[in-house]
Amino acid sequence: MMMITLTGLGYDIHRFSETPRPLILGGVQVHAEKGLAGHSDADVLCHALADAILGALGEPDIGYWFPPSDPGCAGICSLRIVEKAVELLRAQGGRVNNADCALIAEAPKILPFVPQMKETLAPILGVAPKRVGIKATTNEKLGALGRREGMAAFATVAIQLPE
Repeated sequence: MMMITLTGLGYDIHRFSETPRPLILGGVQVHAEKGLAGHSDADVLCHALADAILGALGEPDIGYWFPPSDPGCAGICSLRIVEKAVELLRAQGGRVNNADCALIAEAPKILPFVPQMKETLAPILGVAPKRVGIKATTNEKLGALGRREGMAAFATVAIQLPE
């Protein structure tokens, strides 16, 4: 069976919550009280990653599968969102080759948490941790992200599907 390689791009952004809640990135708690606002756990990294997979498949984005209007999605762990995207991929006979992600924020420092994020995401994606790239950068104090109003993430994935 011939396999084709497709790529997908995902993006997500959330503002910081005005009330204390954990900051979850890549399924890992990075801060106990300075979290992001959102209907789910607001994990921008997982949201961008799921949208990258869905985009490569030509499927609707995460808002279609997990609508903010659905009370059942309130507070959902975003790892479940990534799992759903991978489930849709596998249902078509596909698999993830690799993922590359970038977090954009002035703070907090992400590097100490990257190994744990990779170890958390890799089994869900069905790849080795070395096939999950996670980087962080600042917005050089420009715009809303530069003013520390929130965080954003980009993700790209390469997937393989039967032709």
